[in-house]
Amino acid sequence: MTTRSQPAADQDAARLRRALELAERGRGAVAPNPLVGAVLTAGGEVIGEGFHAVLGGAHAEVAAIEDARGRGADPAGATLYVTLEPCAHHGRQPPCTDAILAAGIARVLVASEDPSEKASGRGPGILRDGGVEVAFAEGPEATRARLLNQAFRKLARTGRPLVVHKAAISLDGATAASSGDSRWISGAESRALVHGWRAQAGAVAVGIGTALADDPLLTARDVDARRQPARVVFDREARLPLESRLVATADESPVLVVCGAGAPAERTEALRQRGVGTITAETLAAALVEIGRRGIDSLLLEGGATLAGAFLAAGEIDELRLFVAPVLLGGAARPLYAGEGAATISDALRPLAIEHERVGADLLLRARLREW
Repeated sequence: MTTRSQPAADQDAARLRRALELAERGRGAVAPNPLVGAVLTAGGEVIGEGFHAVLGGAHAEVAAIEDARGRGADPAGATLYVTLEPCAHHGRQPPCTDAILAAGIARVLVASEDPSEKASGRGPGILRDGGVEVAFAEGPEATRARLLNQAFRKLARTGRPLVVHKAAISLDGATAASSGDSRWISGAESRALVHGWRAQAGAVAVGIGTALADDPLLTARDVDARRQPARVVFDREARLPLESRLVATADESPVLVVCGAGAPAERTEALRQRGVGTITAETLAAALVEIGRRGIDSLLLEGGATLAGAFLAAGEIDELRLFVAPVLLGGAARPLYAGEGAATISDALRPLAIEHERVGADLLLRARLREW
């Protein structure tokens, strides 16, 4: 956006911010597809808006074109602002490049590239060949567009889902009281927020220790969930009880058990007979690839210190969402992450960015560890 006059650059940025707002409306409904928003303008006025609203539905660019026509506006010669480069391949929908060219749109400003192998630059190239002016944005709007689709971008680049670790601690760093009791360190508002995160996640994951101790459902409750997440249990010996609530509800939303190669065949077969999927993997990275192959682009990690420590040691946590509650438990604090940890302060993992906000009486820290 540096080649245009300052007023035009400001207008471009404002239109992209609007497109980013629109893109958010698809959250929880389009994964593993990306969140995308689009705005069409002509003569400095908005003539159409759209976003990718549902998996398999119209893409944002097509939705914006249809919106413009519904308003009686002609998109020929218009400028299209879009948060992700237009696709040029046939998937659940035809290529957006075809719709853009057919509409006679003159200029396309893209906030972020698509890193997937089937896209990655093809759309902009086809549009330029068709006489469309195509430019990529810079600055905060481009950054926001990349951060908007971290799950999509990581899955496209690595085949593994984005991992967000959710946890709660006391002011003195404890995850549980000396008896092991951890219900509830965080407040009701924080727990409600977590249910919203579950509704947006591809899957929620715990270890077998948590599954045995709490018999959780791991579903999104008391929120407007467009879908329920898959439930994943890391369970090397396939010990998940057949009478557990997870197994009992496997027909309502998928349950996956990640086992080791030595898991007894009779246990894994009994789980499969109850509708539970099983994955055999000897490393965490291999398990995550198998989870990614099932179209799960994000994993909300809710397990205890053992599982969280394994993820941290493997370098597989992309973001930490940590509730700090206004309580003091005293005594020997149970660690957030089990394992050896960093030997020195200089070896410590340092976040790329940290944000904080109040949620009821709690303090929520969001630490982004990696950017994709």
